[in-house]
Amino acid sequence: MSTPPLSSRRRELAHGLQLVRERIDAACAEAGRDPAGVTLVVVTKHFPPSDVLLLHELGVRAIGENKDQEAGPKIASVRQELPAGSELELHFVGRLQSNKARHVAAYADVVHSVDRTKLLTGLAAGALERGRPLSVLIQVSLDGDTSRGGALPDDVPGLASVVSEHAGLVLKGVMAVAPLGADPDIAFAALVELARSLREGHPGADWVSAGMSGDLEAAIRHGATHLRVGTAILGSRPPLL
Repeated sequence: MSTPPLSSRRRELAHGLQLVRERIDAACAEAGRDPAGVTLVVVTKHFPPSDVLLLHELGVRAIGENKDQEAGPKIASVRQELPAGSELELHFVGRLQSNKARHVAAYADVVHSVDRTKLLTGLAAGALERGRPLSVLIQVSLDGDTSRGGALPDDVPGLASVVSEHAGLVLKGVMAVAPLGADPDIAFAALVELARSLREGHPGADWVSAGMSGDLEAAIRHGATHLRVGTAILGSRPPLL
């Protein structure tokens, strides 16, 4: 029996994934790391559920979204289409509004963008209602500009302690975006030092979410465990309406 031809979009996604995985493998080889220690989170914001389903066919098990109004309906649609028991982890990577926290916790598996205590009550309530723990990472502002999201480095220990006090939340580590125009190696080196310090009081918080399409190699050099990659895999497309 002949195999049906791959759809044009499936070929595009497969090609993008292959190139990114080759970059990850090469960066890990250069850094002396095992690629199995790096989780690729494919950021599918502005892309339709059909792309998420194709990515799942291609072996992707972690997707990222950054807006609740898009992510909630999309992940519900995708999970409805997937066979029962299919593995798919939703990472919420965007800045989170406190009035959306409870809703996000109802469908997300990981939230990368915890940067203030005001979010925690809603996240914990949503996780408890869902009946499963929610993994969270503390987003760090590496340039001191918290208007774009992220807690100041000096505030991370206190925020981590408050996270640990909430039933339903599991502190997994830290996340950051390299500041615009900054050397990503310097930025990610600072993030990893902060992560090491955090683990002294929270040994289980061993995730470092850093690196995107343009700087994933620098992130891997400095020990990132999770990469958030969108454009290099999905390309540029008009936003969903």
